[in-house]
Amino acid sequence: MKKTKFLAYAMSALMIVGCGSYAGNGGLIGAGGGAAIGGVLGNIIGKDTKSTAIGAAIGTAVGATAGTLIGKHMDNVKAKAAAVENAQVSEITDNNGLTAVKVAFDGGILFDTNKYALKNNSKVALTKFANMLKTEPQILIDVQGHTDNKGTDAINDPLSLNRAQAVAQYLVNAGVPQSQFQNVSGFGSHQPIADNGTAAGRAQNRRVEVYMYASQAMIDAANAGTLK
Repeated sequence: MKKTKFLAYAMSALMIVGCGSYAGNGGLIGAGGGAAIGGVLGNIIGKDTKSTAIGAAIGTAVGATAGTLIGKHMDNVKAKAAAVENAQVSEITDNNGLTAVKVAFDGGILFDTNKYALKNNSKVALTKFANMLKTEPQILIDVQGHTDNKGTDAINDPLSLNRAQAVAQYLVNAGVPQSQFQNVSGFGSHQPIADNGTAAGRAQNRRVEVYMYASQAMIDAANAGTLK
């Protein structure tokens, strides 16, 4: 599915994310109640990576009519996501040429500086987001963490991954099916969207992005004309 080359770091048990710890395969092992992400890959992306393709590998062709149905459905997903506090929602095109949705959360809203435990006040928005995701069982999800360029890669790369995993874990614990999560990745400071030379730019670069895109089941329903 990915066109880019991943560099997976083996993380130690010292990395604690919210209510879980990072396992060697990238999964989160819950310490207490709630579900845990066991099969989702956790990756730190190397410096040479410019972007990561979004979209599941599909086994069938997607006709123009099916693509239109998926586009209309994703328009509804975008509208529902836009109702979540502090969510910056945009429409993108996935690796299959289909409409997908990106939701970005400001890192300053989610986390304290250099931390990856979710702030209590951020959980209100994430709970609302989780409730939205639970109405969309045919959507697949990627979660990506990013930092500004303050500090070293040795700090920023695992921090970005830990933050992505903290968000993914919270969504799973809030009831989003684990099976919908395909990739949880950390990009460190390697994919800025604003000027790291300014405080405002660095604030924009500190973010967690959630991508929602069509699964094979959604594509099959669209091809059959039954996707609403």
